[in-house]
Amino acid sequence: MLERPRGRRAEVLALMREAGSAMSIVEIAERLDVHPNTVRFHLDTLVRGGQVARVEVPPAGPGRPPQLFQAHPGMDPAGRRNYLFLASVLVENLADGPQPIGRATAAGEAWGRKMAAERGVRPHPSRPQAVRALVDLLDEVGFAPEQAPPGRRREIGLRHCPFLDLVDSREIVCAIHLGVMRGAMEAVDAPVAVTRLQPFERPDRCLAYLGAP
Repeated sequence: MLERPRGRRAEVLALMREAGSAMSIVEIAERLDVHPNTVRFHLDTLVRGGQVARVEVPPAGPGRPPQLFQAHPGMDPAGRRNYLFLASVLVENLADGPQPIGRATAAGEAWGRKMAAERGVRPHPSRPQAVRALVDLLDEVGFAPEQAPPGRRREIGLRHCPFLDLVDSREIVCAIHLGVMRGAMEAVDAPVAVTRLQPFERPDRCLAYLGAP
């Protein structure tokens, strides 16, 4: 997440937003009564964060034209994000409706099929290929998957839950996760399926059990 500007940097950004037009480094420095190098330092950070953009100025004579900068006209890209709020709203909506577990699983399955298609998972993979593709997908989503050692290849350990903060809605969240895994395997007609998901089978992980489709 981008850092919200504070102190002098926030003053530079506020001045540029209030101006509503492109400003030079010297102009900003004079308005804030600071050294141009201070303004230049903060502008570099604001440009990298997408809050300020450089404005191209066509040459009007000999010499290099002054650098002009203008505040980003849209929403602040460094504004606070709150995806947990959105996730909570959606999970509660599923929980309060009819057949919550079924709807949550179906939503996960649809998303799993979409993920498998977007990532180009090979159709009709062998069992090892299918399990490897599933592990890679889970790793990308943030589950920190851990495949079981030889002799216990019917399990995938999930060392991290991306939605741990929604543990109060565990049934819904876990149903979505199970659906994602099932949908991804069904989408490529894999010879293996995720038969069930056991939340917190051990204190440090959940277990996804594999079996015949």
